[in-house]
Amino acid sequence: MNTREAVTQRILNLCKEKDITPNKLGTLSGVEPSTITSIFYGKSKNPGIVTIKSLCDGLKITLFDFFNDNLFKTLDLDD
Repeated sequence: MNTREAVTQRILNLCKEKDITPNKLGTLSGVEPSTITSIFYGKSKNPGIVTIKSLCDGLKITLFDFFNDNLFKTLDLDD
């Protein structure tokens, strides 16, 4: 799994945990649904930290909470 895939999976996992759809997350976070879709389908190869922070705000979690997951602990250093 690469970093982009890990970010996508983490967003999906958090949406499931919070029982919201990615579109609802867009509404809650002020991030355009098209931006979230771009992250999911690889059009956005490197989602910015400001976007991820906005998503975290919508999820009511910190950046630390977002990245403090085994998905990121197991990434190769080259990814």
